[in-house]
Amino acid sequence: MTSSTTWASRTGLAWRTSAILGAGVLALAACNGDSGAAPADDEPTADGTSSAAADGGDGNVEIRFSWWGSDDRHTLTQEVIDLFEEKNPGITVVPDYTDWGGYWDKLATTVAGGDTPDVMTQEERYLTDYANRGVVADMSALDIDTSKIDETVLAGGTIDGKLAGIATGINAYTIVADPQMFEDAGVEMPDDETWTWEDFKSISKEISDALGDGMYGVQDYGGNEAGFNIYARQHGESLYAEDGTLGYSDATLEAWWQDLIDLRESGAMPDGSRSVEIAEGGPEQSLLGTNSGAMGFWWTNQLSAISSAAGRDLVLLRPPGESEFDRTGLYFKPAMFYSVSETTEHPEEAAKLVDFLLNDPEAGALMLSDRGLAANTDVREAVAAELDPLDQQAAEFLADIEDEIVDGPPAPPNGAADVPEITGRINEQVLFDTLGAADAAAQFTSEANAAIGQ
Repeated sequence: MTSSTTWASRTGLAWRTSAILGAGVLALAACNGDSGAAPADDEPTADGTSSAAADGGDGNVEIRFSWWGSDDRHTLTQEVIDLFEEKNPGITVVPDYTDWGGYWDKLATTVAGGDTPDVMTQEERYLTDYANRGVVADMSALDIDTSKIDETVLAGGTIDGKLAGIATGINAYTIVADPQMFEDAGVEMPDDETWTWEDFKSISKEISDALGDGMYGVQDYGGNEAGFNIYARQHGESLYAEDGTLGYSDATLEAWWQDLIDLRESGAMPDGSRSVEIAEGGPEQSLLGTNSGAMGFWWTNQLSAISSAAGRDLVLLRPPGESEFDRTGLYFKPAMFYSVSETTEHPEEAAKLVDFLLNDPEAGALMLSDRGLAANTDVREAVAAELDPLDQQAAEFLADIEDEIVDGPPAPPNGAADVPEITGRINEQVLFDTLGAADAAAQFTSEANAAIGQ
């Protein structure tokens, strides 16, 4: 969830979505680590909006912009808003922010009360729900330039032919590796353009065997459905299909979990108790972050945080299997989305704000990688020199894989917000040998179908 948002990696946190049918909106709740406090120089009102901007100015058009995040994001976003207002006299932007945990409840409440923010931030697992309820506008009908955003990225926000959200920025789910660990083990770094899943398993075991107790080739990665989605896409399938159903075979999911069982049983990966403990600690307590593992699956925007914890520079590698099958599985994941209210009284001004956030190089220079690396390729290139070296590495990696990406997965269907919790819970049962690979695949499919109403 960017920065915070794009962390769909296994954290053990539950996602929950429920429909308030009478109101025709969602009551959504979740949690993460953002504190959500307002910047000290702009005291929020009781509803979380900024008192400094709430008056609207002298006859200005006033629009409200909602987002979630940490203190740093709130402060940074206010700087971006100030720049927008300077460049667009006559438009006042009212900031409306909270932490991740309170954001979805607050948004559901305001939508139910007929007070939808003019511009709102969305996450991929919730976007379809809001689009299907007519809350967000078709942004392709608004004056927003998307010509410098990859078509596969735009497709991620397109629902039933309508552009319900435009990506704020992008990430990719891939391998983070520690070259020092490879060197210490006497194992060559893999050719990430050609290595297979069997190569990956073999290399992971070789590293574990060479380094001894407490040191591992790879961290467990079964608790994040993004990894399976890459694997399924390599096999010509997908976690979700275009029609909103599940898009994979149980045999493919069984093979995915069997690989993880093989890694654990070979000693290439920690046992169940250790894996759960590591996952709950986040990137900083990961095997890579504590110099006790050579590889792990993470989002590209997490490279800097993990490298900082490790005390040395880590590198990004393509997942195994990208050249092994008929197609590649990697994709660009929208870090989050900007959406415009279907009922906004100021669609032109709302569109101007979104266009500015996406396409203005000065705005990009302020935001840098806060909402993912810029979706606009020109802006991404323009601010590259301002990124820290590890974010630059991530930007270069994304540029390198651009021509290898076949397409993007469809937007997750209604109810997909429950799937991360299902994935993590079933993966823990696999880790503790409560479920074998075949039973895990069958149970996941049953529970995921129930979550998305199939």
